[in-house]
Amino acid sequence: MTGKDLTQIDGIDVMTATTILSEVGWDMSQWKTENHFVSWLRLCPDNKISGAKIIGKGRLPTNHRATNALKMAARSLRLSNTYLGAQFRRLRTKLGAPAGIKAMAAKLARLVYRMLRFGMEFIDRGAQFYEAQMHGLQVRHLKWKAAKLGFQLTEITAA
Repeated sequence: MTGKDLTQIDGIDVMTATTILSEVGWDMSQWKTENHFVSWLRLCPDNKISGAKIIGKGRLPTNHRATNALKMAARSLRLSNTYLGAQFRRLRTKLGAPAGIKAMAAKLARLVYRMLRFGMEFIDRGAQFYEAQMHGLQVRHLKWKAAKLGFQLTEITAA
């Protein structure tokens, strides 16, 4: 119906895509950006900020069917051997299960928005690509931190 297959996104099946389209529609022009869309779905954090300092974190309760469908799709990525699955496992470890599910649901909502608004294609690069990308970021951060402390790191080959 929309010209794009939302089931290409890992975790989103036919029922989830149907739920999202029936609740949200396929015209994404009513939201200026993907962040507005995520906020409308109540998947964004509710931080109370004063003077560039977070003074409280709230919870945005919702019974929106599209939000619940995206959260269920995010939960299904836990055992998936895909890029999004690896990203979800990292978020779940870092933030905890409830916040990780909400963050991954927000990521899925952004992907849905881009596919419907701009006609983007989703290409899964695999869990190995994501893990290699994270490894490279960690090495770069360690080198930066060592240089800041006055040390120099050298890589050694594994025996």
